[in-house]
Amino acid sequence: MTAEVQKIVSMLDMLPLKEQEFACEVVRKLIIAWDPDFTKLTPKEKADLELAHEQFEKGETVNFSDVDWE
Repeated sequence: MTAEVQKIVSMLDMLPLKEQEFACEVVRKLIIAWDPDFTKLTPKEKADLELAHEQFEKGETVNFSDVDWE
C-alpha cells in the first residue's frame, strides 16, 4: 500500500460510518470510471500474474490432489 493510500484510509477512518459509506460509493464510482469492466491490473497485480505465468510455464505448480484440504 502506498503512502498516499495509507493517508486516504486514515482520513476515511476518522469519518462517521454514514460518511464512510458515502466515500466508499464515491471511490467505487471512480474505479468504474477508470475501468468500467474492472479489467485493469495494478502494477503489483500485473507482476504477480506475470510471475504466476512464468511458474506455470516452468511446471512449478502444485497438483490439486497433493493439497491437504483438511
